[in-house]
Amino acid sequence: MMSKSGVEPGLMVKRVYAPVSEEDGRRFLVDRLWPRGVSKENARIDGWLKDLAPSHDLRRRFRHDPEQWDDFLAAYFEELDAQPEAVADLRREAAKGPVTLIYAARDEQINNAVALKVYLQSGRGGPPPD
Repeated sequence: MMSKSGVEPGLMVKRVYAPVSEEDGRRFLVDRLWPRGVSKENARIDGWLKDLAPSHDLRRRFRHDPEQWDDFLAAYFEELDAQPEAVADLRREAAKGPVTLIYAARDEQINNAVALKVYLQSGRGGPPPD
């Protein structure tokens, strides 16, 4: 069953260093830089969505500072709004079945993959095109 935002409920986030599981579904890396110490084979990703990662400037400004989380979300959501085709592609994938957004940050609750999930579930950027 699809949600009102057009995103399947099976949208998850997971650290690239966590074990891969069948429940992950399709795995998409959503970081701009490749994670340190992880081979492409071991990452087992289905795609690297650099266009949906925060810009280098935003990433450097944020530095995973929890006090800047709200400002980061606002700026990152603006960047995502400017990538409608890439957002639509990810929404289409999520509508097909489970999707896991893969990230490398140490903080499991304050990172760009969590922010991207919030963005998608908010319905911002519109539903997936047919």
